[in-house]
Amino acid sequence: MSGKHLSMVNKGLRIAISILTLGVSMVADAGLFGIGGASWKEEVQLHDGTKVVVNRTQTRGGRHEIGQETPIDRHTIIFNLPRTDQAVIWETESGSEPEKSSLILLALDVVGGVSYVVTTPAGCVAYNKWQRPNPPYVVFKFEMQAWQRVALADFPAQIKEANVVIGTLIREKQLTDHPGVLPATEVRRLNEEAKNPDVRYLREFVRQPIKVAQTVDCPDLNSSRYTSPKAPFPIAPPSGTNGSDK
Repeated sequence: MSGKHLSMVNKGLRIAISILTLGVSMVADAGLFGIGGASWKEEVQLHDGTKVVVNRTQTRGGRHEIGQETPIDRHTIIFNLPRTDQAVIWETESGSEPEKSSLILLALDVVGGVSYVVTTPAGCVAYNKWQRPNPPYVVFKFEMQAWQRVALADFPAQIKEANVVIGTLIREKQLTDHPGVLPATEVRRLNEEAKNPDVRYLREFVRQPIKVAQTVDCPDLNSSRYTSPKAPFPIAPPSGTNGSDK
């Protein structure tokens, strides 16, 4: 891997980590986890005040540096639609492979009887995979028994803020140790502990393009800079010539 690409990957990892932690310092009892899974239940308050209970599960896996926590490689939520009680599942897998979505859940809501999830790409590779949205949200609606991506222009205005716990990587032990269902008030409190203004857009949704780490620092991997064939090293002319024909 060239120095340029290694730098890009490291930058992407830093951005993903800043999003996952939401600027919250790791608490002492967070612990270090190996490969495994965790499950808990959250009470999610929808925009109209209705509350639904969401089952959340995440597993660990994938590459990581020595001394770092094993990252999340799969996250799943299961909930029942209000009034119909239909069970709905949404899932994301992390990784650079094209088939993996690599998204971080920010919100779940129901507008006009249609379920929506709001997410953000986890790092620069994922940001490019989802065509570099700005603001950096990827929104889906559950329609005809499948999740379908929604254009940002059609992102329902009623969905204004995150209503699920976002920093699940560092909060995993705290979440799984909580007895019963985590109340919506506690979900809000945990998210509000993030004091970093650079990630406020993940808690309070914006509708216009913004300048944040993803939109500014993530290189466009589809640009000619990264797709055009180039010699790996400059080729010097033979000794004793100026490089021109004689």
